[in-house]
Parts: sequence; C-alpha cells; structure tokens
Amino acid sequence: MTSLKLATSASFGQAHTSPDDLLGPLFEAVQMSRIFDDSKTFADCIPRMDPPGIIEEYIHQKDHPDFSLEAFVREYFRLPHLIKTKDQADEPRPLSEHIHRLWSRLSRKPEDQRRGGSLIPLPEPYVVPGGRFREIYYWDSYFTMLGLRESGRQEMIEHMINNFVYLLDNFGHIPTGNRTYYLSRSQPPFFALMIRLYSEMEGKKILLRYLPQLRREYDYWMDGADRLTKPYSANRRAVLLPNGTVLNRYWDDRATPRPESYFEDVEHAHASRDKFGMKPEKTYRHIRAAAESGWDFSSRWMADGKTFESTETTDILPVDLNCLMYYLENTLAEAYYLADQYELYRRFDQKARLRQAAIQQVFWDPKRQFYMDFNFVKNAFTPVFTLAGVFPLYFKLASHQQARFINAYIRLNFMRSGGVLTSLNNTGQQWDVPNGWAPLQWIVYKGLRNYNFDKTAENLRLNFMNLVEKHYQATGDILEKYNVSNTKLVACGGEYAVQEGFGWTNGVYLKLKKQKSI
Repeated sequence: MTSLKLATSASFGQAHTSPDDLLGPLFEAVQMSRIFDDSKTFADCIPRMDPPGIIEEYIHQKDHPDFSLEAFVREYFRLPHLIKTKDQADEPRPLSEHIHRLWSRLSRKPEDQRRGGSLIPLPEPYVVPGGRFREIYYWDSYFTMLGLRESGRQEMIEHMINNFVYLLDNFGHIPTGNRTYYLSRSQPPFFALMIRLYSEMEGKKILLRYLPQLRREYDYWMDGADRLTKPYSANRRAVLLPNGTVLNRYWDDRATPRPESYFEDVEHAHASRDKFGMKPEKTYRHIRAAAESGWDFSSRWMADGKTFESTETTDILPVDLNCLMYYLENTLAEAYYLADQYELYRRFDQKARLRQAAIQQVFWDPKRQFYMDFNFVKNAFTPVFTLAGVFPLYFKLASHQQARFINAYIRLNFMRSGGVLTSLNNTGQQWDVPNGWAPLQWIVYKGLRNYNFDKTAENLRLNFMNLVEKHYQATGDILEKYNVSNTKLVACGGEYAVQEGFGWTNGVYLKLKKQKSI
C-alpha cells in the first residue's frame, strides 16, 4: 500500500473544486453506500494525500476481495467532528450568560481552519452555527450578529462582514457557506442588513466603505436580467414581468446532487421521475434552489403543497427574496447619494420604487388577504401560507389595512404556545409544521411592531423565549429549531438530526430579551 503523503491546499491545484468533482467515482461510491448517516460528513472530510493519488489507490484496491470502503475512507481521510457547545464540567448558568460565553466556542480563527478539504479559509475570525455546521453561513450570520451586538461583540461583527467582503471580492457573491460545494449558490441576501446594522454602531461612513461590495451583491442577483425579452422569461435569478420590471427567484448554477446531501438527492430524483416524470437534472436544480432559499425544505416549494417530489422552486417568485432585494436597492440608493453619485442614486431609488410596486402587484392575494409566493410559469399564486408573507411588514412595504389582515392571520393560524409556525402544512419537512425557527420569530416580531400590533408581537416574544429557556433549563442545549406546537416535544423532520449550538437562536434570543415589554 502506498504510504500517505499529507496534502496541502497548494498541492491540490484545484483549491476551489467541489469534492464530488475532485473525487469523482470514489465520492459517489462513499455517499451511495451510506457509510455515514449524514452525507455532509464525507463532503467535509479532509484528504490525507493528494486526491489524484487517493483515486489511484481506490481504483487499484476496490476490486480486491477483502476491500472495505469504510476502512479505506478512514485511512485516507481525516473525519470532521461535531462542534460541542457544552461539557459535563459546565456549571449551570442563566441562559443569557451562557450565550455570552458560547460565542467563544462557536468562533473560528484563520489559524483554526485546516486546509486541503472543502473548507474555503477566511481571513478573519467568524462565528459558526454549531453541530454539523462547521463553517460560516450567509443568512444565519445576520441573526447571529443581532446577538453579538447585544453581547458587545462589535469587533466580531466587523470581522464577519469583512469575511463576506472577501467572498464577494474573490467569488463575485456570498455562497451559502465557505465550502467549495456551496459556491454554485448563495442564500437570502442579508448583506445590506448587516451593513445597516454595522452603520448603526459606526455611522453612515460604513455605507460608503462597503458600497463596492453592496453593488457586487446586487449585480450577482441581477445577472442575466439584461438578456430577458419575453414576459415571465427567466435567466439565472432574474425574471421579467409583463410590465418590464425584473423580480428575482432562487437558483443554483448546477443541476447535480448536492454533495452534502448526495444520497438524499439521488433518491428524491428517482422518486420525482417515478411520480411526476421529472428529469433528474430538473429535480436537482429545484432542490438546490430551495437550498439557496434557506428554507430547505418546505411545502412552499411544492406544487401540491404536500409532496416533496413535486418541488418546483425555480418556477416560483418568492416574496421574501424580493423584499430583501428591495432593501438592497434602497441601501444602494442611499450609499450612492452619500457618495455624491446622484445619477446612480436616482437609478437605484427608481429601481426600489418599481420593486415596491411590483411586490404589491405580484404577491398580495386579495382573496386570501395575505402575501403569497407567485408561480410565474403557471401565472398563479402558490397554495401555501408561510411566514415569508410577513417580510413586507418587516420592511414596511404593506399598507396598514394589509398589515391588519396579516396580524389577524398570524394570531389565529400561526401562533402557538412556543412561538409562530413557519407554514401551516405538515409534510415532514423541517420548515413546516410543527417547527418554528428563530430568524422568522424575529422577522414576524419586528414586522408586527412596525405596525403597532404590539400585543401579538409580545405574545410571540414571550412564547418563544419561554420555550428556549424551558429547553435550556431541562437539557443545557440551545437548538437550531423548536417544536412550537407542542413544547414538550423536540422539533422534527429534515435530512439530519436537530443541531445544538446555535448561532441564530442565540442571537435572536438575546435580541428579543432586550425588547421592552408592553
């Protein structure tokens, strides 16, 4: 057997190649054999020697009678570990104090980042979510920053923003996370909100400092818009409306199984083909686009609102994404004004106004009296009520009458003893009944407060905080998601077990705790 030669990032020659491309048939064999319960494990493994040498050894050994694929992997790869956020020796502490201390355990420094695997090293420290999520995540980080601010960790906020700047400058966008297998997609564009958050601490000069990256973010999401000519035609993440306005959808530049969920995606593609006659490449694209949304997975992407195999994400204009894009355009307009670039200020101010009008025209369903996602291929609203419909309140885009309808619907249908549900459908997916997620608790709380629905907002705040505290007191854990319907049970569904840590729950809890009760 060939002796192992430890690999370095330089020796790879393909430092930013996804592991499925780098390892080819070996990667497929490992993932489809289910050596690891979690497909992300092998995607995060670090090769102990140059991948071409590993592949050569694999080809040489695999047909031998006593060959063990699992033993081969353990010999030639260094396995990743879950991030532990508690130890047996930890003394019980109040939850807020525990979170303040937890930031250090969830922090990663440049020197902590092992090279040679799928991780893309970042130049400054950052906070990871925890558990299986060993890298920085895009939209998670905004909600984490809310808590970092409450903990007085302003320097870490700046570090994390500068890491996103690094990704924008080097890759042209902020990927889902700093992994090579995430480079083909992004996540909900919260970068402008991060910059605004930082500017609240440092002043408007921050908008000028990060103006080039704000524009780069915008250009990524709008790439291909200038090539659209027909109504409801689409190119990458841009979709042309009949009136000439361009809105956005979620997309992924690849149509293959996700490396971090390889086995699951192959199985879903087979089921989609058998049930709906969908080609695997189309299924993969829809699944990957749903992963870019951050809502992976949810009934909001399903044609019938209940069957995963009917997922059709790239056919859907999402209301939350377009609210975020409105905010990005609005932020760019202000930044250009501060930079004395008045022509660009007027251009982006107009873009924001047009998008604001389009959000009302496209997403408000007068029959349901709720903001709904819109399927532009079918020219119809999607059938699923979700908390994405509250984003217009968060960004103050709804009328007061519309906000009253939303408030009533939340109070009567979404509110539970542990917070608000994400959708009203029970599909077994983690972004559906019975689960609630910290970022959406904050979006709904702030959206309701924007329109003075203080009683509903306060009920939500107390319900969710009580649930987080109750679980922490019983187990010492803070979770990525919670069962808000039955607070005696844990969250369920999805492709992996409930993770502990947890970055955005920590952030939202501290932010909600700081809010004044009514």
